Amino acid sequence: MSAEQSPRRETVTGVPRNARRRPPGHAPARSEINEQTTLGTTYVRSLMRSQLRTALLALGVLVLVVGTLPLLFALPRASGALASPSPLLWLVLGVAVYPVLVLIARWYVRRAERNERDFTGLVEGR
Repeated sequence: MSAEQSPRRETVTGVPRNARRRPPGHAPARSEINEQTTLGTTYVRSLMRSQLRTALLALGVLVLVVGTLPLLFALPRASGALASPSPLLWLVLGVAVYPVLVLIARWYVRRAERNERDFTGLVEGR
């Protein structure tokens, strides 16, 4: 550029920085649920079904793991080897059961939260 030509000025127009933005519109799924339409009921029912499936699976694992403990007590008596349960069986019942319960509970909570996150993503359109 020569000294005689000054740079051309351009005016940029747009939304003012302090202009208030409108909140985003509701996703269709959210309005379906709020209005309690058939589709909204289907969405909610699918969440409830997945939560029920998770709960029944956790309960099934709990019954299989902890429910078999009475069999451990019955085996020594049935074989006639011991008149009373061994200390190992009491240790299993009194100590080893609790970490199993904690692991099942932790899995259940994580899975239930994931189900809710997936449902929220579906409803909000993410």
